Amino acid sequence: MEIFLGLPLGWAVLALFGVVMLRANATYWLGRGLAAGARRSRLEKRLDNNVMHRAGHLINKFGPFAVTLCFLTVGLQTAVIVSSGLARMPQRRFLPAVVLGGLIWAVVYATIGLAALAAWFTLMLESPVTAAALAVAVVVAIVWVIWRSRRRQVPDTAPADDGSAGGAGDDAGGGRLAADPAAPPRSGPRTRP
Repeated sequence: MEIFLGLPLGWAVLALFGVVMLRANATYWLGRGLAAGARRSRLEKRLDNNVMHRAGHLINKFGPFAVTLCFLTVGLQTAVIVSSGLARMPQRRFLPAVVLGGLIWAVVYATIGLAALAAWFTLMLESPVTAAALAVAVVVAIVWVIWRSRRRQVPDTAPADDGSAGGAGDDAGGGRLAADPAAPPRSGPRTRP
């Protein structure tokens, strides 16, 4: 992608837009061809995986919006576009979505993306150790963010505190404390002391 670094911004955006339109439409038509061929072969089993199911879910739920927004993702773009072809999304819905998404991608990549790439190459030439340390820091930050987001999604398996004085030591049968089996059962609503 270094060939775009020397171009004026307008030409870089136009060139990147052309590249993304060719790639996205080729990927879409590849999906359409696979869908037609899969109905007559065993290829259908190979297309049945988690990434394709997630992408297909996005297509079925959000259609053109998923195609447009996939240009802002990393790793999901090809799966969403191929799924559009596999799902045989009509061209009248696909083309406007891919044009808008491709334009957004081209502008972002021509401004922020190419500048970051140029800065990375400069840093690699001046200080490879610093560049490696920065790469490790970025990877650690990404892993930490993913870990935190997944940790928040996992339901808490600890018993919920219902506000009673007994706390987590209460059992479900009659409200007796586990430490004092001779305690009489509670009656009425539980209130916090």
